[in-house]
Amino acid sequence: MSVRVRFAPSPTGYLHVGNARPALANWLFARRHGGSFLLRLDDTDAQRCKPEYADAILHDLRWLGLSWDDSIRQSDRLALYAGAAERLKQAGRLYPCFESEEELRAKREARLKRGRAPVYDRAMLTLTPEQRAAAEAGGKRPYWRFLLSDRTIAWDDLVLGTRQVKLPATSDPVLIRADGTPLYTFTSVVDDLDTGITHIVRGDDHVTNTGVQLDIIEALGGAPGAIRFAHLPLLTDAAGEKLSKRFDSLSLRGLARDGVEPAAITAYLARLGTGDDPQPASLDELAAGFELSRFSASAARFDISQLLALNRRLLHALPFAAVAARLPAGATEAFWLAVRGNLDLLGEARGWWDVVSGSIVPPVMEGEQEFLRLAREMLPPEPWDERVWHDWTGALKEASGRRGRALFHPLRLALTGEDSGPELAALLPLMGRARASQRLEVAAS
Repeated sequence: MSVRVRFAPSPTGYLHVGNARPALANWLFARRHGGSFLLRLDDTDAQRCKPEYADAILHDLRWLGLSWDDSIRQSDRLALYAGAAERLKQAGRLYPCFESEEELRAKREARLKRGRAPVYDRAMLTLTPEQRAAAEAGGKRPYWRFLLSDRTIAWDDLVLGTRQVKLPATSDPVLIRADGTPLYTFTSVVDDLDTGITHIVRGDDHVTNTGVQLDIIEALGGAPGAIRFAHLPLLTDAAGEKLSKRFDSLSLRGLARDGVEPAAITAYLARLGTGDDPQPASLDELAAGFELSRFSASAARFDISQLLALNRRLLHALPFAAVAARLPAGATEAFWLAVRGNLDLLGEARGWWDVVSGSIVPPVMEGEQEFLRLAREMLPPEPWDERVWHDWTGALKEASGRRGRALFHPLRLALTGEDSGPELAALLPLMGRARASQRLEVAAS
């Protein structure tokens, strides 16, 4: 059987690293096994789903380098869900309920006070046709629950190993709202069966959901074991807290805006939670060695400093042609080669472009005025090449008697405004004599 996987985001916000991870895992798994990757937009919630978020999801996936073989939107498939719901009703597996949220809350609290699990009591199963007619005559519309089997569902998880869910300890899930809107637990199963999904790779917050959905799959005529599951442990931050609390700062478009390379994100996420150290690699290279069995069953710690270190390694090796369109207007290959070894993020290149071609205000350095005036007077005439820094500082060394940090640090501060950075031998010719002279004059005043 050919592998077929899906990534199914809801367009209620922007993609972040937490949902980029299963998207990437599904894509790599499909490519590793010569299968296909389906993009499904779970957009049945008309109030929360927005077209701009749907467009952003497509854009961000493409930015990561991920393509899809097919795509569907759940909002286009409502008739399919209605037909599946009718089959479940006819089989006695979908039953109407009329309790309000307040009534359900009171039931849960009462069960907890008696020391019992807050599982739905299935009171609506005893509803007579007359009682239902009376409720509807009074203006109530039913929502629909799925009658779970009285058994334990078990499966061999491709990441977590053997897992099981005791269905009697789980409330019958609501599959259809009172307004007729089908819910994710239901629509996802219908789509997975209809589109021939063979493997579902998602976060381990869905483990209980998987037990329920396996029961629904069988109720709809799906073959037991036809779909394999893999649950990736959720990401945590450096303190071990759920990363979900910090997702706003780790959206893909936010990382892109800051200058993080998509190849750094994919290389990091593909190996995060495995025993393999993240290394720069193309998507094809990542796919060739991708194995779900290598992921740990323990939570993986997302460390932004590790991502930035990987990003730095990628930037240092990128040729000018790969970044030219994203550099400040006018930036040259000589500039890129001079600064790329000092960048954590591509966005930092703008600051160095200001250093070599714009205006900066160097700090005033107490006690260095005489030396800086001498340095200004000894600036060689143009044209300048890569030897100007060596020749100039060599002459200054002889004239001032300075060497090492005492010679170089005041010059770096005056010329760049920074304590460290790219080699000045490469920056000085780009900066030009007039700009260097003016900064030395300001710093010496």
